Amino acid sequence: MRVPVISRGSRVEKEDCADSGMCDMRGMLSFMILWMLSSRPMNGQMLAGEIGKRRGDKPNPGTIYPALKELANRNLIKGHAEGRTIVYELTETGRSRLARSLEYFERVFGEILQVQAGSRAIKV
Repeated sequence: MRVPVISRGSRVEKEDCADSGMCDMRGMLSFMILWMLSSRPMNGQMLAGEIGKRRGDKPNPGTIYPALKELANRNLIKGHAEGRTIVYELTETGRSRLARSLEYFERVFGEILQVQAGSRAIKV
């Protein structure tokens, strides 16, 4: 089984993530959305495409839009209409929450990612 190395901008092939006993990463969707919106505003399709490049499969509208709605309800993102699409961006609350989340993520997973980056593979 190949273990994918995930970094900003890397692409994970779909067969790498097939039901192979890997950890389920679906809970990371909101975190990924906030992180992607930290670089630039995007609409739902753009976000889904960027997530698809990293995960290997593009989230469907029934997954991405409820997540966007929940983030907006929590005042972490806001959307504005541009033609027929809604473009989302981080709010100040969203930027603050993302910064705290990144600190937490680094504290919890930083060593794992450093070891992975150094060895490029996990030997079990």
